[in-house]
Amino acid sequence: MKNKTILSIMLTMIILTSVTAYSQEKITVKGSDTMVILAQKWAELYMKKNPSASIQVTGGGSGTGITALINGTTDIANSSRPMKQSEIEKLKARYNTLGVKISCAKDGVTIFLNSANKVEELTMKQLSDIYQGKIRNWKELGGNDAEIRLYGRENSSGTYVYFLEEVVKGDYAASVQTLPGTAAVVNAVKKDVNGIGYGGAAYAEGVKHARVKKDAGSPGIHPTAETIGNGTYPISRYLYIYLRNKPTGEMKKYIDWILSSEGQMVVTEVGYFPYK
Repeated sequence: MKNKTILSIMLTMIILTSVTAYSQEKITVKGSDTMVILAQKWAELYMKKNPSASIQVTGGGSGTGITALINGTTDIANSSRPMKQSEIEKLKARYNTLGVKISCAKDGVTIFLNSANKVEELTMKQLSDIYQGKIRNWKELGGNDAEIRLYGRENSSGTYVYFLEEVVKGDYAASVQTLPGTAAVVNAVKKDVNGIGYGGAAYAEGVKHARVKKDAGSPGIHPTAETIGNGTYPISRYLYIYLRNKPTGEMKKYIDWILSSEGQMVVTEVGYFPYK
């Protein structure tokens, strides 16, 4: 009799576990390293408020996330750049859809300098010349007589692509040391008095932000909530969520929550800026 009771309890536990697992709708999120802290905070808070939801977040870069979306191995791709036409065509060929692009936050690509660097501001042209290897010494920019050491993101990063297309507008110099994530770029510049790097504003800890000038005759602008929000900071951009299809069910509830005032408060807390 005792054994039957134990067996009955065990079966009940298995059934309850199965029901709970079945009732959870798992959402997978992959992509932008710039967005990974934000995405993790969103998931954590949403699951706390909605215990039936299961959201798994990983980084790897915007390109990695978009590839996973195309391959069907993630539900959401986070990207700090728009999808390329070639990626949209692959998505269409596989799923007969152009995908869904959702602007979910704003970011300013910050220029990181070591705190001891005398240089305070740079023009967009100077940044282009620096990262193409045309300007190689800080003395050309009013700094010390020292070689400029360049740090940047790996080529799977949306920030890498955005900075290349919107700022460098040419080929990166061979001397750029590519690093896996903005935090690694910040850490490198923090340790290197002659270093320069770029990345999301939320990661700038222990380094200073260079003011950025649209051109030689324009004022230098710091990346702040106001300047990024109104677009006066020259290197402002949207951050995106990409889906294969129009969201339904738990996915729609999650996306709607991200875009709500509560979800956008998380954006501000992490160090980015609301999408509108």
